[in-house]
Amino acid sequence: MANLLNCSLLLFFLLTLSLSPPSAAEPPPQPPSTACKTTLYPKLCLSILSAFRQSPSNPDNYGKFSVKQCMKHARRLSDTISRFLSTNTKEKSLMGYAEIAALDDCRHLQQLNVDYLGLISGDLKSPPGNMSDVLVDGVRSLLSAVVTNHQTCYDGLADAGSGMADALAAPLGDAAAMYSVALGLVAHALGRGGGRRRWGGGGGVNEWSRIERLIVSRQVLTESGIRINNTVTVSPYGGANFSSINEAVAFAPNNSVVDDGYFVIYARQGYYQEYIVVPKNKKNIMLIGDGINATVITGNRNVIDGWTTFNSATFAVYGERFVAIDITFQNTAGPQKHQAVAVRNTADLSTFYRCSFEGYQDTLYVHSLRQFYRDCNVYGTVDFIFGNAAAVFQNCNLFARNPMPNQKIAFTAQGRTDPNQNTGISIHNCSILRASSTSPDYYNSNYSISYNYLGRPWKEYSRTVYMQSYIGDLIDPIGWLEWNGTYGIDTLYYGEYGNYGPGAGTSMRVTWHGYNVMNASQALNFTVYNFTMGDAWLPFTSIPFSAGLLE
Repeated sequence: MANLLNCSLLLFFLLTLSLSPPSAAEPPPQPPSTACKTTLYPKLCLSILSAFRQSPSNPDNYGKFSVKQCMKHARRLSDTISRFLSTNTKEKSLMGYAEIAALDDCRHLQQLNVDYLGLISGDLKSPPGNMSDVLVDGVRSLLSAVVTNHQTCYDGLADAGSGMADALAAPLGDAAAMYSVALGLVAHALGRGGGRRRWGGGGGVNEWSRIERLIVSRQVLTESGIRINNTVTVSPYGGANFSSINEAVAFAPNNSVVDDGYFVIYARQGYYQEYIVVPKNKKNIMLIGDGINATVITGNRNVIDGWTTFNSATFAVYGERFVAIDITFQNTAGPQKHQAVAVRNTADLSTFYRCSFEGYQDTLYVHSLRQFYRDCNVYGTVDFIFGNAAAVFQNCNLFARNPMPNQKIAFTAQGRTDPNQNTGISIHNCSILRASSTSPDYYNSNYSISYNYLGRPWKEYSRTVYMQSYIGDLIDPIGWLEWNGTYGIDTLYYGEYGNYGPGAGTSMRVTWHGYNVMNASQALNFTVYNFTMGDAWLPFTSIPFSAGLLE
């Protein structure tokens, strides 16, 4: 009997072990010199890790340690800029409006970095082997955004012609390199390339996706499965809860979570002449209009009049899981005013559906983090889709408008500065067209077609792909435009796959080392499923999307 009992206990013990989830094995030790080879700055990396005193010495702990060092640096930099802006010094009194504005952008962006690094530190408490693909992608996205925010700060100071750009060159340069090292170490530790799921299916269209007219009085009628928290209405002409969209945004709850549902703002037909900011604590907002050209948000801020590119936006959004539907966003400054942004999107897991973005140079600033655009129109001239988000455009129309004389039109200017960033612009099943005579500020048909290009490399590791899209005859046969001589042409990644139309031929394209005519396997890397992990968050919006390549 005793032997039988012992055998039963042993069997139960073995069965329990087999049913328990396997714990991740501790990564093997690795010398800092090996880990640092994954970064752009191996010497700085070794210097940072020389102060490492933890055990074991492996990539996981190196990554966590580097993030902690970045946090210290980000706080010091944020405090330094904040103190300068809050005190009246002789140096400050000699600065122009554009310089002060650029410094204020830096203050804001450095504080964002402090927040992001705090989130990253919390996420990295989980052993990488136990982290889900969604969490891994989130960490990579936030660290990529930290690098982008810092670059945006420096670019703004330099563009403003600020002496502060020179004065801060050393600390800003040190911070940029440190953030890049942390990104490389964490990316190496997480090993996204090896453990990342990969789906090779075609089509994959999400069809629980019809959004019916949502508003009756103040009630939301939804048969689409969207979870709604509250609904308010806005009209510039009265008879609604608010007369401005900014007021409605301010009324939304702070730091809501997915399970709380969306806070719906219904902006009735009309022109909204206001500059709107959706702050980072206003999450899960769904802004719904009455349709393109019916609900119009308009402004005209621009660089020539003293605004920074970053703060020229008519509409700027930071709040996670933001959704906009049936809205037109405009910047009417005109091509002579140079950079003038209609929308700047810095919101993770954000979606724009059936919207129109209308501007000239720098119309749509896909600044950072993960973004999705579906059934949208984008109008512009120079670099009119630009930034360093992981952004997918699907079923959209991209229209070249009438530029200034001798200007060259680049549809995209992607700003990836580090090969470890998981960012880029993916244009999938879209149409590349001239603006017609019935469109706002139609394209001049007499303008030479040889002045139009799919994109140019704003930054050294620029990454843009066009897949299964219609490319009109306006595109020059070489396809892509250089930024400044040979800058970036060997380190960028430009790709084309399965496009059609008179401008889609690749036989006369640029011969740069970084240009690729992709195969299906390569193109899959830039689908909603693989590039933004959209299948994990887009179903909550009930917006239609194709997860993979079209069949």
